[in-house]
Amino acid sequence: MYNPSANPRFAGKTAIVTGGGGGIGTAISQRLATEGAFVIVADAVAENAQQVADSITSTGGQAIAMTVNLADASACTDLISKVFADRGQIDVLVNNAGIMRRGNILDISVEDWNDLFAVNINAMFHLCRAALPHMISGGGGAIVNTASQWGLYPAPNCIGYNVTKAAVASFSQNLARDYAPHNVRVNAVCPGEIHTPMLEAGAKRSGRTIADLDKLVPFGRVGRPDEVAALVAFLASEEAAFMCGSLIEITGAQPVA
Repeated sequence: MYNPSANPRFAGKTAIVTGGGGGIGTAISQRLATEGAFVIVADAVAENAQQVADSITSTGGQAIAMTVNLADASACTDLISKVFADRGQIDVLVNNAGIMRRGNILDISVEDWNDLFAVNINAMFHLCRAALPHMISGGGGAIVNTASQWGLYPAPNCIGYNVTKAAVASFSQNLARDYAPHNVRVNAVCPGEIHTPMLEAGAKRSGRTIADLDKLVPFGRVGRPDEVAALVAFLASEEAAFMCGSLIEITGAQPVA
């Protein structure tokens, strides 16, 4: 079995993980730190970000927590500026933060539609726009964005979420095409059902349990955050040196119903 602590692929690297205070973001933050990265755990909830940073430092890793409102463009650019001023480098940017709002076009509110775009795609635009000059001047870097299987194959009654995640996928491929010549690799992961607080909330809302969702996956269970984190770490590492512009599904072979 692969032992990430025995192969510090990110020693000496600085990594930013948005949405790092919960679910998949927590697992990504911990995985990158285990492999030697200095991790900036960025989250809208200060307490959650601090808990994850503390969990990393308590086991000998390096991390700090930063609170950021990703719906605020200036907060996104300020985050990048502060990290670069403190660390002098930005090697890995994981745009993982995202929100879910359900509804078809007649049901979803304009406010929810705008919130989805502000957090799921606009924040990514502002963060990448601010980080890219630092990566280029530093000789390159890796950006990994969290899209979704639903961005590739839309689920019913989730138009806002589906469309923003499709935008993440397209954004990632466009960015990859433009900045590969600068040695900046951009890829996106497209998870299916992953056991997170968001999934639990959705299951509860529909009157189902995680066990019910397990039965829908050909692999026999929903995914785990650490499995997505392992994929993100690979894509951000030099082992994926020729991967750029890829959209990687991680779904357990589950189709979108």
